[in-house]
Amino acid sequence: MQTIQQEIDERTNLTSSNKLELLLFRLGGDPGLDRSELFGINVFKIREILPMSTITAVAGSPPHMMGVVDLRGQILPVIDLPAVAGCTPKTGLNILLITEYARSTQAFAVESVEDIVRLDWRQVLSAEGNGASGMVTSIARLDGDNSDRLAQVLDVETILRQVMPPTEPDINPDNIGPHVELKPGSVILAADDSLIARTMIEQGLEAMGLPYIMCKTGKEAWDQLQSLAARAESEGHAAHDRVALVLTDLEMPEMDGFTLTRNIKQDPRFSTIPVVIHSSLTGSTNEAHVRKVGADAYVAKFVAEDLSNALRHALGAVH
Repeated sequence: MQTIQQEIDERTNLTSSNKLELLLFRLGGDPGLDRSELFGINVFKIREILPMSTITAVAGSPPHMMGVVDLRGQILPVIDLPAVAGCTPKTGLNILLITEYARSTQAFAVESVEDIVRLDWRQVLSAEGNGASGMVTSIARLDGDNSDRLAQVLDVETILRQVMPPTEPDINPDNIGPHVELKPGSVILAADDSLIARTMIEQGLEAMGLPYIMCKTGKEAWDQLQSLAARAESEGHAAHDRVALVLTDLEMPEMDGFTLTRNIKQDPRFSTIPVVIHSSLTGSTNEAHVRKVGADAYVAKFVAEDLSNALRHALGAVH
């Protein structure tokens, strides 16, 4: 039986090669189509896969909330994922996916689980601009560049906020603290593939008075960093004179945050630029991965005060 350390080592090797494992599952048929499409979630976010359990309905629950389930003494909300995605299960809701996101644990009811596949992040392309809804961040080509077998990677952050919206505003300027002054001409370079996450990050950076450039993928951020460095060099400056800090998600199409961070820290032009990881992938295993690739800080999504504190600390180390 595989030990916990062996599992950590294996997954660390995945993050060192820009790869991911995707759990594939089905939600049922779309009203406009006869076939049942494949959906995916990063295996890092899956805690358990269980057969459907007894669900207790909760009075006044929001739409698509089926109720709660008692999992070994822990009461978890159960979300009807096919209903959220507009699908109709053909055989019923048979499986519960127990997931961990941004310091919370919840269960998603799905029709069936198909497989776990190992992919290169370059096989995962941004869904923005391709007619996908806001709950799909990217499209995975399962069999390589010429594949017609696709899986939709769900934006669970958006889904959770739709089903269980927060009761208080995400940003309270009174709790963010005073504005932060950067070196003139420098910016925060940020990357996240989730539309709702980018919106919250932008609001947080603006509340801190920080100028920023926002990117949708790790590759876009890496290309932007190269461009900023070239421009700085042409003006007689170093890259860190133009980029005060890089704030990055971990799960992103084309290039993940682990690879982006490692590229930055291994390049002499960028190695002194602080990198802060901002991710819904929580837990000691993922934090160990973050330290391994050389990030300066890790903060779990999304608490504006925590993000503000992490940014202030990382910026204070070099300014």
